[in-house]
Amino acid sequence: MKNIVLFGPPGSGKGTQAEVLKDKYNLVHISTGDVFRYNIKNETDLGKLAKSYMDNGNLVPDEVTINMLKAEVEKNAEANGFIFDGFPRTESQAKSLDSFLSEKGETINGMVALEVAEDILVERLLNRGLTSGRTDDQDVSKIRNRFNEYQTKTAVLQDYYEAQNKYFGVDGVGSIEDITDRICLIIDKL
Repeated sequence: MKNIVLFGPPGSGKGTQAEVLKDKYNLVHISTGDVFRYNIKNETDLGKLAKSYMDNGNLVPDEVTINMLKAEVEKNAEANGFIFDGFPRTESQAKSLDSFLSEKGETINGMVALEVAEDILVERLLNRGLTSGRTDDQDVSKIRNRFNEYQTKTAVLQDYYEAQNKYFGVDGVGSIEDITDRICLIIDKL
């Protein structure tokens, strides 16, 4: 199995790359955002619990998030591996993921982080905001706040995965194909 954590700031192309990589390597793409939306829309027990925190303006506790992701992994027990997109976001989540995978005799093979300059990302998100309808893609101050959140949390995860020789930064600027090729060079060696 290959288990990849795909990371990058908002607008770096994670979703686009995950779609290409899942097909190329026959992996299951698990997007935290998609998992949250699915559980909330379908009013699962975990979805109701997550929504209760979100409705009060609180972050969903790690335990709830991890239980949702565990359920996704369990649903895809025959998979060749997973691309985790948007998870883990904290060191405690990374440790929980490692522990869960270890119980299955698996591990994270690598964290691939798409690296893109902030000014390019702002431009990408503002352009996406013209068609996405997402208000957080239309306000420069909100966009910059999201980058600040990402930088604060990612620095810790970069150190966590670097300590295990599992962190790989990739230039996230260029054509989709060029970026995919750079990522594949890494994945092929894992």
